[in-house]
Amino acid sequence: MHNRAAPLLAMLLAGCSLSPPYARPLLPTPPAYPAEVAPEGGARSVTDIGWRDFFQDERLRVLIEMAMRNNRDLRIAVARIEEARGQYRIERADRFPTLEASASANRSRATGLSVTGQGLTAGPVTSNRYDVGVAVPAFELDFWGRVRNLSEAARSNYLSKIAAERAFRLSLIRDLANAYLTSRELAERTELAERTVESRREGVRIAKLRLDAGVTSALDYRQAETLLTQAETEVAALRNTRAQTRNFVQFLVGEPLIEPALPPARLLADQDMVRDISAGLPSALLVNRPDIESAEESLRAARADVGAARAAFLPSISLTGSAGFASDALDGLFGSDGATWSFGPAINLPIFDGGRRSGNLTIARARDNIAVASYERTVQTAFREVADSLAQRRYLAEQVTAQGRALAAQRALADLARARYLNGVAQYIEVLDAERNLFAAEQAMIQLRSAELQNRVALYIALGGGQSAEGGVSPTAASSVSGAGVSK
Repeated sequence: MHNRAAPLLAMLLAGCSLSPPYARPLLPTPPAYPAEVAPEGGARSVTDIGWRDFFQDERLRVLIEMAMRNNRDLRIAVARIEEARGQYRIERADRFPTLEASASANRSRATGLSVTGQGLTAGPVTSNRYDVGVAVPAFELDFWGRVRNLSEAARSNYLSKIAAERAFRLSLIRDLANAYLTSRELAERTELAERTVESRREGVRIAKLRLDAGVTSALDYRQAETLLTQAETEVAALRNTRAQTRNFVQFLVGEPLIEPALPPARLLADQDMVRDISAGLPSALLVNRPDIESAEESLRAARADVGAARAAFLPSISLTGSAGFASDALDGLFGSDGATWSFGPAINLPIFDGGRRSGNLTIARARDNIAVASYERTVQTAFREVADSLAQRRYLAEQVTAQGRALAAQRALADLARARYLNGVAQYIEVLDAERNLFAAEQAMIQLRSAELQNRVALYIALGGGQSAEGGVSPTAASSVSGAGVSK
């Protein structure tokens, strides 16, 4: 009989769970990326490429390291992990009895009866009492899994914060890399515009000499001035945007940028980033993307909260006990006659609460539905980001090739227009149009180079590359964290 009762007692103490069984929602995306932009096979997996390997520009590497140390939003994300860890430890502690030790001494004097040689006499009586013992305050026997589900919800929230911090690190790398590439683009466009200004100033000087000599009209001279003012306006606008971009980079880095202390910057043409990244299948995003992992852990937490809300409708049983010694003399405190103990179970049966428990269950179910939709939306967003990046990778390459041919043709056209004008065959308006179009084509080429590089960054991050982010809480830490008792 004893052998049969032990397993039953263990099952009762372990309790049951009223939370809905967890199952990962079906993938709300197509099983593969669009065929017209799907990459060819044989490329490297993004999980094998750390961000230090992906970026070859030493200046950008240094900026990313600085951001990992000093970015204030990242510090907030790390602090939220510690907050969630503390909350998990609080909830987890409720699954174990609390043991308290106490000791007290009391001496009192009051009017009363005392036994003397003359019999009972009234008068002041002095008494002593010493107590020492241990006690277990009310400990809930978690038959329905309420406490365990609350603990599981806190644990999932904690793991969600870890994944969210890793996701933020990736977004920080992406934003900083894009801002840096934009600053390099603006620097090259500014240099081009400044060279164009110097060239057109020389053109204005020559046009003035020709005007004074009566070779050309005032119209040609004014058109040359128009070309110059357009280039000067472009230089001012580029310098303004470049200054704002530098401020944004400094904001992301989190500390002042001291130019002499930074490595030299590379030109856009020398940015040797990894090209052959394999997109794989959309299902791989569920593992590689920390934002999806964070959403899934939030879903697990919401599912556990439903179980806790259901368990609140059922009776709760708690135990209270204490044991110790009490005596009116200190030297006899630990004698067998002074032993004391108490033990008492208590049951709490909900009868009427005005709908409070029903309201909590409604809230828990609604949050569970929200968590499912949020998870599916996160997966869909990840799929769209990868598909967009793949499309850009293909069509930006075609744009760069076409723009290269257009730029070569525009240079030849500008040379021909200048030659025709100097030989008196064409009006200066042809030179004006050709120079303006050449300047625009050169600026567009720089922008396309920058867009192509930013596309590589976007695809790398969208696929979950560099997920450890070299300095954040690693995926291993999400599996087992010392001190918090977290295990996947």
